[in-house]
Amino acid sequence: MQLHVLADNYWFPDIEQALDDPDGLLAMGGDLSCQRLVSAYRHGIFPWYNDSQPLLWWSPKIRAVISPEHVHISRSMKKWMAKCPYRITLNSQFERIIAQCAIRPHDGTWITKQMQQAYIELHHQGFAHSVEVWDDDKLVGGLYGVSVGQLFCGESMFHRATNASKLAFIQFSHHFAQHGGQLIDAQMPTTHLQSLGVVDCPRRQFKHYLRQYRDQAVDVNCWESQEL
Repeated sequence: MQLHVLADNYWFPDIEQALDDPDGLLAMGGDLSCQRLVSAYRHGIFPWYNDSQPLLWWSPKIRAVISPEHVHISRSMKKWMAKCPYRITLNSQFERIIAQCAIRPHDGTWITKQMQQAYIELHHQGFAHSVEVWDDDKLVGGLYGVSVGQLFCGESMFHRATNASKLAFIQFSHHFAQHGGQLIDAQMPTTHLQSLGVVDCPRRQFKHYLRQYRDQAVDVNCWESQEL
């Protein structure tokens, strides 16, 4: 296996050619144009790098996925949601959501300024979407990601209040399922995501899901700016 260097076209190598070490590294170079990003997500690839690195493209051996109707809500979370005063919206503050996701004071961030601008443009083109959680007029949590037909590729989430990111994920999952969404890709498994029902998916199986869902449309009003 070798690391591929991307040319000026929007071609990507097959994701089975990704390196084992580091796991999933597939290619470097290219740009963050909308055409390239859309091509990447349609083939199970996402960019991940920091300011000191070249542009790197990944497709890990194990993906974290969930069918949206199977999201897990714990008993304590259900009790909390029954009393929760928060309001949840879709696609009302994309720029603020991605800026908040980029704030990682202890760990640094891979959501660079260049990355933010690229996904904001992707949002304007109708491919990237955000979920916002509000406590009155205060933004306390949310997430963003990229739609690929009936698949949603989650990129990042944040919270500034207890359970706010979990609430964003749960409410979005319900909305996505109701509008024909079939699968949510959370990229890499974490304890936080596993608590919501996200499971491991081998890369080859993920390729099958991509072929099955990427050219299938969700309901026409799924991505309209609205309250969830």
